[in-house]
Amino acid sequence: MKIKLLIFFAFLLYKISAQTFTEKLLVNIEKFKSNIEFLGSDSLEGRETGTKGAVLAAEFITNQLAELNLKPATANGYYQNLPIHQSTPLKSSKLTLFNDTTKRNFIFGKDYFIYKSGEQTIIPSPLPMVFVGYGITAPEFDYNDYQNIDVEGKIVVMLSDEPYSNVENYFNGEFPTLYSYAEAKQRIAISRGASGSIIIPNSSDDRIYNWNNYQRKFEIEDMSLAYSVSSNLNLLFNNNSASALFENCQYSLNDVFEMCKQNKIKSFPLNVKLSFSGNFLERDFISYNVAAMLEGSDDILKNQYLIISAHYDHLGIGPEINGDSIYNGVADNAVGVAAVLEIARSISQMKYKPKRSIIFLFLTGEEKQLLGSSYYTDHPIVPLFKTIANVNIDGISMFDKIKSIIGIGNEFSTLQKFLQKTANDLNLTLTNIPPQFEQHESFYLSDQIAFAQAGIPSIMLMEGNDYENLNKSEGNEILINFAKNVYHTPFDDLSQKINFNAASQFIGILENFILKIANADEIPEWNENSPFKNIRLKTIAEQR
Repeated sequence: MKIKLLIFFAFLLYKISAQTFTEKLLVNIEKFKSNIEFLGSDSLEGRETGTKGAVLAAEFITNQLAELNLKPATANGYYQNLPIHQSTPLKSSKLTLFNDTTKRNFIFGKDYFIYKSGEQTIIPSPLPMVFVGYGITAPEFDYNDYQNIDVEGKIVVMLSDEPYSNVENYFNGEFPTLYSYAEAKQRIAISRGASGSIIIPNSSDDRIYNWNNYQRKFEIEDMSLAYSVSSNLNLLFNNNSASALFENCQYSLNDVFEMCKQNKIKSFPLNVKLSFSGNFLERDFISYNVAAMLEGSDDILKNQYLIISAHYDHLGIGPEINGDSIYNGVADNAVGVAAVLEIARSISQMKYKPKRSIIFLFLTGEEKQLLGSSYYTDHPIVPLFKTIANVNIDGISMFDKIKSIIGIGNEFSTLQKFLQKTANDLNLTLTNIPPQFEQHESFYLSDQIAFAQAGIPSIMLMEGNDYENLNKSEGNEILINFAKNVYHTPFDDLSQKINFNAASQFIGILENFILKIANADEIPEWNENSPFKNIRLKTIAEQR
């Protein structure tokens, strides 16, 4: 009799435990739609950090969380306050080039843009300049543009992009590596002792034929956390103006472009000097992360936390395109915010709550170099070492129901195992980014990287290109069109067609994945070869 009772209770416990994994998500499509329609509306003017539209978005999210009876996660209620500094270069700034007998002033916006503005970019006395090819030091490819040339205390001039390659094991073949990105080039320049840098768009880069295309990025105000330090002077130069940097030199800019075509680039000193006297329009303000807590049901495991994040900001009002200047950011990331709200609604209403606690975190300033997530990891609501994982949601499937799923950052942690189980349960294939879209730096381009750099195993999910009703060619065409013509333009607005069956499916995949993590016996861990493993060990050792 006792044995039968034990078997019965064991079966009952199994059924209860199973329900926590299999309770079906019921997406409230009408609520999901209305949330997108508000967040993506023209009335919010693109939700740029520091604007009225962003404040209205934060208030809206707060009201939604309160309706769900989710607890505020901070001592200030739902808000985590961020002090932000904004700096905009003015056209009265003076960038001056000194030749032996003459000098030339360049005009901001026409001749150059500045990556990060602020007083520390000022160069009061003219500094010598050096051309350093692509500005890359890559030991794994036996490549060094800085070899045998002194750049300490000088301004380095470099081309955009990286050496051409059609060989997979040399600069990743036809696909870009991290070395092609301006931030990587600037970090290398600083590490070599340079006082500043200038990047010239490579003549093989189609974007240079329309300098105005750069305005979308560079004419949007520069923002930083108020306690961070400005970087040194880093400029992007108009290709048509950059030839002046090579005056009275053994090689002209055209010579450099020819070297580039032949893959015979070389570094050499320039015979000019440069100074910069910047004038900036500056202001300080408070922006907000919005955070709610769902306490775990297990007496012990509720002291471990899973963060579900999505950024609610976008680009605001920018350069006009076809009569429209509002960058609404529907796909980036009104749909992601609406998805998190639906996941919060579903999980908070479940009969059997997750064992671990979940923080639903809506981040500001993602478009301003991850300000919200960076501030959170500097000032975590719960200790970093007790935070077991971050699932970041930056866009969801909108075109068609999918047969495959991609985990951005899969290779770094055991979150891949959780995602594989999710894929198996839902009859999906776990796949990689298609080669034509492949970006090895994808993990570094949204808020998940800030959590990873704080030691928290992190991941972002995106759709594979295996659709139910579209073939791969049709799916790729839609994705390419979105990337080229919609992403970060005023056309990412409510006129887009959203397949709500696809969106509902994707939200269900996310919830299944989240519940697996929240209820598992083991927690996610960094893989041994992960670059983030040591910081995790450090936060655990320091109980931080």
